[in-house]
Amino acid sequence: MNLLSFSLYAAIAGFTLYILVVGKALILPFAVAVVFWYLIATLARTYSRMGAWGFRIPGWLAMTLACLTFFAVLSAFVDLTRDNIEQVVAAAPVYQANLERLLNDVVALLGIEKVPTIEQLRDQINLGSIAGQLASGVASFAGNVGIILVYAIFLLIEQKGFSAKLDALVGSDPDRRKRVHRTLDRINTDIRTYLWVKTLLSIATGGISYFVMIAVGVDLAEFWAVLIFLLNFIPTIGSILGIVFPALLTLVQFEDPITPFIIVTTLLGATQIVTGNVVEPKMMGRSLSLSPLVILISLALWGSIWGVIGMFLSVPIIVIAMIIFAQFKATRPVAILLSSDGNVSHLEGEKPPEAEKPV
Repeated sequence: MNLLSFSLYAAIAGFTLYILVVGKALILPFAVAVVFWYLIATLARTYSRMGAWGFRIPGWLAMTLACLTFFAVLSAFVDLTRDNIEQVVAAAPVYQANLERLLNDVVALLGIEKVPTIEQLRDQINLGSIAGQLASGVASFAGNVGIILVYAIFLLIEQKGFSAKLDALVGSDPDRRKRVHRTLDRINTDIRTYLWVKTLLSIATGGISYFVMIAVGVDLAEFWAVLIFLLNFIPTIGSILGIVFPALLTLVQFEDPITPFIIVTTLLGATQIVTGNVVEPKMMGRSLSLSPLVILISLALWGSIWGVIGMFLSVPIIVIAMIIFAQFKATRPVAILLSSDGNVSHLEGEKPPEAEKPV
């Protein structure tokens, strides 16, 4: 790659980054809609493969079931979140009393003569401003959900024409068409493998964490289990937060929080380590041969551009980028840098193996 080509690629990358930042309000809802569409389409494909005694579920019925399943899960999560917020509000006086007791114990242990009380700290906070920001955020989120659903519906309506449009864009060259379709097949296979493995392990992690929290008596165990499931899709940071949040709750829930705190932190941490560092690499295999450093950089980059949603999308985006870069001689060095071992030969145009299972 000569200096001119490098400068051109750098300029394109910089311009793309600028567009992603400036156009966040428009691009981010569409990106989330693409994720929704992909999940629904993959679920519909799974349903269409189901059957017995020669019977297969028709395509229209599979798509209907997929949409109903997706929106039922989304609605259940919203209801669970609302119910748990109400529980937190109801238990707030108990949490506040325990927090004050904990602060007093810490102050006595450290020998501090005077520390601000909860009331004094609360008086320093502009609750009106916080309430206004919260209301604005909720309204913005509700508006974005509407836009996202509209985008997703239109993507589902138009998906039948995607293949024809792609062939028209690529042209009549059969080799070029084959290469493009194989690249898309590779992307689809690797993303499905990633989602399948992550979903399976996140369910296991959330389930184990739920039983641990129930055994200890942690409040809102169902909510924390679902949150741990979701946070597992955020590399590294998500696993840490999945331990920290429930552990912090034990400090304000129990009058004697030391033992519950140690149990929750230890068992949830052990679960995350085993599933994330032992089981996941074996199940992923070579589907995602990404460098851990690249994953962290991608997490930081997309988190700074698109916030929490960018963190969720960071791994799929970098996987897609690596597969595309591996297809061209000029950009193959970039794919090599993104990989964990420098070997991208399995991405260079050959037909990918089928994912073990769909999402």
